Amino acid sequence: MSQPVPFYRHDLGRPELDEIADVFAGPILTTGDKVAQFERMFADYLGRRHALGVTSCTGAIHMSLLALDIGPGDEVITTPMTFIATATAIQEAGAKPVFVDVEPDTGNLDARRVEAAITSRTRAILPVHLYGLMCDMRALREIAERRGLVIIEDCAHCVEGARDGVRPGQLSDAACFSFYATKNLTCGEGGAVATDRDDLVDKLRLLRLHGMTKTAADRHREGYVHWDATLLGWKYNMDNIQAAILIPQLKRLDAKLGEREKLARRYAEKLSEIPTVRMPATHADAVHARHLFPIWVGEGQRDRLIAELNERQIQTVVNYRAIHLLTHFSGALGHRVGDFPIAERMGDETVSLPFYPTMPLEFVDIVSDAIANILRTARTSGAMLS
Repeated sequence: MSQPVPFYRHDLGRPELDEIADVFAGPILTTGDKVAQFERMFADYLGRRHALGVTSCTGAIHMSLLALDIGPGDEVITTPMTFIATATAIQEAGAKPVFVDVEPDTGNLDARRVEAAITSRTRAILPVHLYGLMCDMRALREIAERRGLVIIEDCAHCVEGARDGVRPGQLSDAACFSFYATKNLTCGEGGAVATDRDDLVDKLRLLRLHGMTKTAADRHREGYVHWDATLLGWKYNMDNIQAAILIPQLKRLDAKLGEREKLARRYAEKLSEIPTVRMPATHADAVHARHLFPIWVGEGQRDRLIAELNERQIQTVVNYRAIHLLTHFSGALGHRVGDFPIAERMGDETVSLPFYPTMPLEFVDIVSDAIANILRTARTSGAMLS
């Protein structure tokens, strides 16, 4: 039996515990000074004017749409190759997600196909930087400016990324981030929205906490004064405990990216020797955030490969099946097989391999050798894996 290889392990420890202890020593557990500290650090890291901590990337997208007055009757162009929350957040705002097929070599939203999907109801483009590689934001910005659209970036996979000299949030109206349990920057659950637009940040701040003009930390610091609710807001505010977990990680984020890059190079070297395995492309002028390491295996092999890897105690997941074919979206939007064939093919071929910064290089070899053996055995025997 091969050595167990987990899909992911966090590397949280003493620095995070010390920051949490600092929160526990004070009076405010909810949104307060620790959140404000994280927001300053995160905005500085991204090079953005503003960042707000929230409870999830889903919440960040939802409230960004609301802050930009996007709702019923509006359409938002996005990708079917993503986690479902990208599209459900659009629906939660009352708008309609309009899917556009993806680039065959990266899985990212294909900017060349966006123009054809624009109608009189289109208000926004919502690209997803899949796996950590940024979309072609320069091309999308040009379309948005010419057609009078806003851009909200789903950066759930991409804190550290850059492309063509562009960072997340630099060419969009708002950039939304996830700090979910397996993300490069994590507090279990959490997220943020970053923007350079001064006119948006105050509205976003109200939207993340019920539309209230005062927080609990404000009332503790200033003494009680009557507060108002100036709009319909939501319960999306990050708390001090979540922020405490994030702060130490920001200080080592780039070092951890270097460790993931070493693993990615080793995977690429090993897997390039397997003829039936393909890997998503990157770009020469890009910093890949390396959130996930997926491969594509064709000819109906994916599900059986996952099963046999699992038998060898190698954990994998699928990021993602094409979401337009999931029951909710096919029913609500009327999509069928063949609507977005590139995304559908990727959804049938994708396997995300074990990948985290403290993973030993020998685990890469164990996983790669297992994949090679499984696929070689199937090819030699003439069996079709399905």
